[in-house]
Amino acid sequence: MLTRVAMILASVLWALSASAQPAQAPPERVTFPSADGHTMLVGYLYKPVGVTRAPAVVMMHGRAGPYSERANGIYDASTLSLRHKAWGEEWASAGYVAILVDSFGPRGYPQGFPRHSYDSRPEALNEVTVRPLDAAGALAYLRARPDVIPDRIGLQGWSNGGSATISAMAPDGNAAPLTPVTGFRAALAFYPACGLKGKFDGVPFRPYAPTLVLHGTADEEVSYKRCADLVEKGRASGGDVDIKIYQGATHSFDSPGRKRQAIAANAAATEDAVDRALAFFARYVARTARD
Repeated sequence: MLTRVAMILASVLWALSASAQPAQAPPERVTFPSADGHTMLVGYLYKPVGVTRAPAVVMMHGRAGPYSERANGIYDASTLSLRHKAWGEEWASAGYVAILVDSFGPRGYPQGFPRHSYDSRPEALNEVTVRPLDAAGALAYLRARPDVIPDRIGLQGWSNGGSATISAMAPDGNAAPLTPVTGFRAALAFYPACGLKGKFDGVPFRPYAPTLVLHGTADEEVSYKRCADLVEKGRASGGDVDIKIYQGATHSFDSPGRKRQAIAANAAATEDAVDRALAFFARYVARTARD
């Protein structure tokens, strides 16, 4: 049976699955500090129905930001992109508290950035040095919530947010050591750029918790081969890191627009990626070795 996200993307109508899950309430807007020490971030919180205490997921948007390209100057829960809404609802339906972090809006760029703008983006949005601090801020916020199991939180990011996810899972030598108990239990990075500003050039790459990268061979924005090389390097360093490569899938293969989902490889990749993501977090985030 197709999952909620797969059905939504296949029809471009984020519909409920045939299993008739309870309808989700609109996400709650919350604020919390980034670990950068000065930025107050905005987040959109999805919560499971009828659950008093749950594992959680931090979601990091890509270069286009968290909002729809049709937001038309209105940046709030009503104008979140369909992809982010669907994933938030999917995680909540699966029993997780999920928070979508807006890294760009609080820093003056709610509309995000177009393709080919990488070299002109401000340093305040650096996905290697800054955005991982936003993920850490969201982690601290969730850990303090009474409805979240504090040592069962996963991290998910797309594109630029996927790069931030990878960087967050392998902090540099100046950062305090993290473990799956004190940090994220596991991470999912969808079609990230893996150059990471040279962060791992000549130094080991070893995520502190299980990390899964999902990429397509027809990605027109970033190199899946570079990510495959980084994953191989991580394994050689003893890291629990893997990559799933989808033949013919493009960048943003799970975006709901007709242009993306009309590509058969994208539709197939979406269905597999949703199932794979749910199973991955069920294994590493929702359940632990002591269960």
